[in-house]
Formats: sequence, structure tokens, C-alpha cells
Amino acid sequence: MKIPTLFKEYIWLIETIYQAGKITFAEINEKWKRREDSGGLEFSRTTFNRHRDAILDMFGVIIECNHHDGYRYYIYNKEVLSDDSVANWLFTTLSVGNMLDENIGLQDRILLESIPSGDVHLKRIIKAMREGRKMMMQYRKYSAATAKSYLAAPYCVKLFKRRWYVLTKIVRPIQNEPEKTGPSMSVFSLDRIVDVQLTNEKFTLDADFDAAGYFADSFGIMVDTNTKPERIVLRAYGMEKYYMRDLPLHPSQREIAATDEYADFEIRLRPSSDFKAHILSRGEWLQIIQPQWLADDMRNWLQAAIGKYKD
Repeated sequence: MKIPTLFKEYIWLIETIYQAGKITFAEINEKWKRREDSGGLEFSRTTFNRHRDAILDMFGVIIECNHHDGYRYYIYNKEVLSDDSVANWLFTTLSVGNMLDENIGLQDRILLESIPSGDVHLKRIIKAMREGRKMMMQYRKYSAATAKSYLAAPYCVKLFKRRWYVLTKIVRPIQNEPEKTGPSMSVFSLDRIVDVQLTNEKFTLDADFDAAGYFADSFGIMVDTNTKPERIVLRAYGMEKYYMRDLPLHPSQREIAATDEYADFEIRLRPSSDFKAHILSRGEWLQIIQPQWLADDMRNWLQAAIGKYKD
């Protein structure tokens, strides 16, 4: 992945200031001159100011100067580099790409995961979102022999477990299915979209729509409005407690108890099937403590799984 020179400079400047915490322009300039591709030339203040503006526009990162602390620069909104924002994802991707570009000799020793969802569909969907245009979409479920047609307004896209998904408001009844009372929200996986074409029909995003808020009570991309969000207590045994601490299952997660053998965590979400599947995937290391109905449900799932191996 070749990273253009300007992007490399943006990444370098953000990382330099972020890692320093606070740093003067003279210190930035000295670090700049030590870079191999600087040629020993000065990092002009005009270039620095242009980079600041570009970094704000591209990543939403605000580089401020504290005039009362030796005119030192710092990242005003560090949180954008540590949350689930597009800016952070873009910065991380470019930063890793830059690192790989600088270490091309190690490319056969750096293993990455691919995302199977089609780039063409993603580009078209984002274009539809940007231009506020409805899409005619051909979609085939795993269980279906043929694809069905949807006229849908794309509201947002979400990446989850190496798959891209699009949340849409369906505005036309699905072929061969009963007409619904009104538009409905549905999530589609991009790797099951057969074709998507933009139409000339426009749509307006609901004024109160909040993409993050829509999925706030979900584990992944399943939003079951028939299931209410509730408090769930998980017990993580052995090394699992460290994994839970390092990679929380949900933004609401907090640790409520710990022993040498296990740690208890509390989260609040809708216990949908994708959440249950994740708990099952952790085997004996992760246990539902509360609520009891969910613990019973998980026991039934496990007993059904054991039954597959009886023969």
C-alpha cells in the first residue's frame, strides 16, 4: 500500500505530537530534520500550519498551541484517536500502511486479515449516502435460492467481524412478500448483495437519526426491538479476564468484581443471537451469571451443541 508523501507527513506530525504530549515547534522541527526523507531541510511554519488545517479536515484532530506553557503544541481532542470514529479508523489504517510501506522487505512476515465484502458495493452505497439517493438493491439471503429486489435509502454502514453492513430504510415492499404498513429499517450484509444501483429518487435522512445511537444497545449489527436492553453479568475465567479488560465486549462494560480465578463484568445490551454466539465461542472461559433466563438459554444451546457429538 503506497502512501502519498503528504499523508505520510500528516501521520508523522500527529504521531509526533501525540506521543510527546506537549511539544514546541522548535522540537518538532528538530525531529523533522532527523527524518531520512526530510533531506535535513527545515520544517517551515507555513507547511506546519497547512498540515494542521489538513489534519483537522481529514481526521478531525485539533492541534492547539498553549501560549501560557512555552508555546507548546498538543492534541486538543485526543479522544478521536481512541474511539470507534471513522477518523480514527482512517488514521490507523494509513499509519499501518505507512509502516508497511517503510518496511517492504518484511511484507511476507506481516499477516493481515482480508475483508471479503465487495469494494464496488461499498463505494456505491457511500456515494448514495453522500448524495441522498435511494438504491435499487438485489439481495440474496444464505437460505434463499434467488435474490429479491429492494428499493432502499442507505442510512449508515458498519464494519463488524470483517464484514461490512448497510442499515437501510426500505421504501418499497419486497417482491412476493406482504406489503408492510410503512418503511422499515433493515440491515444487509454487503457480501450477500448481488447488485446495487443508484436511482434518481432522493431521500432525506430522519432529523433525529443517530447511527451510533441506533446500534448503542447492540452487540454487533443485530437490532431486535422485541428484545429489551438489560443488565448482564459475565464471569471470565483464567486468561479470559485479561482479554475482557483489554478488548471490552461493549462500551457499557465495567468490571464489578475480581478474584485470582475469575473477574465479573457488567454490560447492558440486547442479548441477541450474535451476542449469544460470541459467548458460546469462548467455551468454558466465559459464563453468564445474570439474568437467570439468559443463563438457562445458554445452557440449552450448549446441550444442543453437545448433542451433535453424541454419535
